[in-house]
Amino acid sequence: MSWMRRTLLSVFHYPVKWLVKPHTIPSNVESELGIDRQKPIIYLLPSNSVTDQLALKMATKRLGLPDPTGHLALSDHEYPTCLFLRKTQRVLARGKVKTDIEKVFTDLFHIHRENPELDVQVVPVFISWGRAPGKGTPDLSDLIADVAAPSWLRKLFIVLFLGRDNFVSFSKSVSSRAMATQHGSDESIAHKLVRVASTHFQRKRQSLTGPTLLERQELHNAVLGSAAVKRAINEQSKQKNSSSDQARQDARKYINEIAADYREGLVRFGDRLLTRIWNKIYNGIGVSHSDRVRELARNGHEIIYVPCHRSHMDYLLLTYVIYHEGLVTPHIAAGINLNFWPVGKIFRRGGAFFLRRSFAGNKLYTAVFREYLELLFNKGYSVKYYPEGGRSRTGRLIPPKTGMLAMTMQALVKGVNRPVSIVPVYIGYENVMEVKSYLNELKGSSKKKESTWQVFSAIRKLKNYGYGYVNFGEPIHLNQYLEKQIPHWRETLPAEPDKKPAWLTPMVNELANEVMLRINRAAAINGMALSALCLLSSKNKTMSESELSHALDNYLTLLRQAPFSEDATIPDNTAEEMLSHVLKLERFSVTNDGYGKLIQPQKDAAVFLTYYRNNILHLFALPGIAMAAVFGHKACRRDYVLRLVAALYPLLQRELFIHMTQDEALAYTDKLISQMIEQGLLREQGDCLLPPEANNKAFHSAWLLSRCMQETFQRYAVVLTIIEKERVVSRGQLERTSRKVAERLSTLYGMSSPEFYDKNVLSSFINALRENHWLDSAADGALKYCEESAALRQDIMALVWPEIVQHLENVELH
Repeated sequence: MSWMRRTLLSVFHYPVKWLVKPHTIPSNVESELGIDRQKPIIYLLPSNSVTDQLALKMATKRLGLPDPTGHLALSDHEYPTCLFLRKTQRVLARGKVKTDIEKVFTDLFHIHRENPELDVQVVPVFISWGRAPGKGTPDLSDLIADVAAPSWLRKLFIVLFLGRDNFVSFSKSVSSRAMATQHGSDESIAHKLVRVASTHFQRKRQSLTGPTLLERQELHNAVLGSAAVKRAINEQSKQKNSSSDQARQDARKYINEIAADYREGLVRFGDRLLTRIWNKIYNGIGVSHSDRVRELARNGHEIIYVPCHRSHMDYLLLTYVIYHEGLVTPHIAAGINLNFWPVGKIFRRGGAFFLRRSFAGNKLYTAVFREYLELLFNKGYSVKYYPEGGRSRTGRLIPPKTGMLAMTMQALVKGVNRPVSIVPVYIGYENVMEVKSYLNELKGSSKKKESTWQVFSAIRKLKNYGYGYVNFGEPIHLNQYLEKQIPHWRETLPAEPDKKPAWLTPMVNELANEVMLRINRAAAINGMALSALCLLSSKNKTMSESELSHALDNYLTLLRQAPFSEDATIPDNTAEEMLSHVLKLERFSVTNDGYGKLIQPQKDAAVFLTYYRNNILHLFALPGIAMAAVFGHKACRRDYVLRLVAALYPLLQRELFIHMTQDEALAYTDKLISQMIEQGLLREQGDCLLPPEANNKAFHSAWLLSRCMQETFQRYAVVLTIIEKERVVSRGQLERTSRKVAERLSTLYGMSSPEFYDKNVLSSFINALRENHWLDSAADGALKYCEESAALRQDIMALVWPEIVQHLENVELH
């Protein structure tokens, strides 16, 4: 390293340290990228920049990696630990100026041939200042836009204005030993490495900043000039007997109503503001499996994020996480109800595009929206939309709406110029700020219209909400999915361009279900949800601190030893640490009766806990059935439990979106039983399964587990009892009567769950009964009692509390 370089690094060390805050991507370079801290490392950067090298030095110090401003001794030769592809531009000149990097790599490969034990890790590192995408029309703001190799004068402005938005993105290391053993001369191998690195850095920039921004006029021309919108304009002008100019004007209004107006500056400001808010209201945000999405971005995929919808916070939290994971922030499909002043304008500039709740009957609006969505895909913008169509009021996943997925598949069929992948995302919270309003809506109160006052009121009430969780599920590669589901789809496309192929709707329905399964497959266990599950299963919703801590420990061990899925996440902390954290959230009432602490929900707040329990109930459905069977029969054989699971699983899978096939569910249940025996939650005598002895410490945990699915069994019993008593009943009458009886049971026996009598949950169960042939159908569509439904009712009644069975046997329906 020349004395000039050392002097510059020394002079700019403290100014850069004060001005720059590097964000490292990924945060764990060992697990995701396989970088070995014990092996020698040479960093490869795109341009010869002192500030880039100093930002990298700050990042490597934090990660415990070698200093990029030092030297590496290899076989009596010294090499700098940082190499550069090109020099920076001169102030008054343009064009790329290469460094002598090819010569350095040629020498390095020559040394490798002479020293077979030598292996250096070449780690490409892309340094980004800000995340501004390119613009079609240049302006003064381009002065601080990060470009490939800016001059020192331009870099001065970039560091001054964007130093707090510096991203140091590491890539997988390249083994110099593996490169040196390739065929060809050292010079040709070095040339190939430099060429591949240059392409890699171009893709890296694209994955961080996204495509060039759409100018407004370009957007209008693209949408209005499409064949589908032209046809819709002509059709509307004929139907309404108006001029095509008027219809065209309507189309322009629709574009302005729908389209985002992305501004990177607002996103940077939002990042700083949200960092302050998250630090105030969350103890931390857990992010898992983000490496999957970075891999898709590296491979040039069009990425569509499809998350569950718990809260209005989802919009901000997921975009914030995506930004900090080094990915392009997506354009977000938002309900038109959020397009109110000033929030609508802020969201629009943050990348939100707005859609109406229904497109029915408005072909022009449908055509405009579809063309806009296709334009985003073809331009390479990542997109985010919520398959449930609205926020879950119960904490469960809502059966998906398929409109956006259908338009995505239609765009794919028309031709998107790169592979398209859907990324399911599980979002979870230890506290949801809207939970009280959700429960009021479930009880019948009307949904409050969003307003500016609501926003400020919500901000004013922000408090400690514990941890938030974002888990990226297993991606669905749509091109491969389409080929697998409909191998000859190209031959079956209708001649009319606006007509849907016959296979589209059933295929999209299957796709929507698969998305929901993968969301729940990536669930995040947290202390609040697990504590809620325990307390709601206890008889009086009250537990001693030692009982609750022991139950948490049992369930954490069970899930760790018999994982629900590879994608589900479990905290590393102990049960005691988890409970201590949950109590600090001040959502429970804690008293001391002289024998120890008693924990229960705060007054009239037990119903709120159902929301958090329902987030993870699908993980406990199978162990809950097994334990309920053992406690219900006092003793039963393992094969009886498996037969019961085989009967109930299709119904539970439909309701709770559990990802396993029936065979997988049976194998998993068998594994759970073995693990519960090992933990002492079950006993085995001969070929019988029994509960633990009452004096065994594990008894209480097992008893709670036997009760966690009780409300589900009771709801099933209500529907099947009404069918048995009525013999033949219309679907509408069955839903109404079931809801009425369930409401009465809720009042009599203190059920805490609003979804116990929720019409959507009841309707979903009745659908599942029909689809799985537990009911017969009459000629007029009415539902008929049959032997299969009688057998199912008998199995379920054996799991239900005796007082509920007695009430249902005596209930008068008329």
